[in-house]
Amino acid sequence: MTNQSITSEIVLVGFPSLPVRFYLPVSLIMFLVYISSLSANGTVILLIILKESLHKPMYMAIANLAASDLLFDTITLPKIIATYWFEDGTMPFSACLFQVFWVHFLGTLDAFILMVMAMDRYIAISRPLHYSTIISNKQMVVACTLCLFVSSIAGLIVIFMLLTLEFTCGRTRINSCFCSSNSIYGLACGDVTFVRRVVLGTAMVVLLLPLSFIVFSYTAIIWILHSLTLLKNGQKAFYTCTTHLLVIAIYYIPRLFVYITNQTKLILNADVNVLILCLYTFLPHVANPIIYCLWTKEIGQIIKTILKRRTQPKIT
Repeated sequence: MTNQSITSEIVLVGFPSLPVRFYLPVSLIMFLVYISSLSANGTVILLIILKESLHKPMYMAIANLAASDLLFDTITLPKIIATYWFEDGTMPFSACLFQVFWVHFLGTLDAFILMVMAMDRYIAISRPLHYSTIISNKQMVVACTLCLFVSSIAGLIVIFMLLTLEFTCGRTRINSCFCSSNSIYGLACGDVTFVRRVVLGTAMVVLLLPLSFIVFSYTAIIWILHSLTLLKNGQKAFYTCTTHLLVIAIYYIPRLFVYITNQTKLILNADVNVLILCLYTFLPHVANPIIYCLWTKEIGQIIKTILKRRTQPKIT
């Protein structure tokens, strides 16, 4: 008889070849990223909730994106930071599956919210006089609710497929900063090809479908703005679109690259793979609130007003 035991705990390794002397610098960088994400996204959410002037469709979508990014970082970063600080990356397998669901759910939600925001900007620029009649707060709530529903279905599909695998080989190490479907495959026994294909197919649908709408929207926007580049407003809008596209490129290109390499014979260095994963996962979460919100005129003016009030001396 073979000695088989069901995996009950896993060890989150992070960067597998990272020397111990670099644990503190790497964890401090992650901590700084988390604090930056917490501060920026938290500020955006609070401002949109508290300021009635920001109760508009575009800012409702931005608030959903900020909440998604903040929740993602809160579920993933504290554990890997603690792993490097206390050198204890052990976590229950059920907690790892919990992370897997939220990672795929929130990653999908980000993609669909970005799609909604791109379509919102397209309508605002192509039909400025009819924007308020086409897009309302109620319609944006419905759109965000649909994004939540579709994203939850994608997360549940991933979890259901993973639960069809056997985890009785005693494998416990995950070379990643958090649990995801790709990191879980290495713990399974037997052939995982079918599960990989189903999860990859699901990922491609929930990534490429929003991406196609985003590309269409921004291509149309840039085409419209091309005739307005001589105008100050046109130049500003064109610059805004290019910064939006930069964030979207950071989100999509490395993610698609990793998905493709994981399905082919191209083998990346384990540390490089983890680095790419961290960059395309956490960098957009810090950039999103700055690019999409804190640089906008309305929120910028609100922040300036708040800071001005705090710096003014009180008259007694």
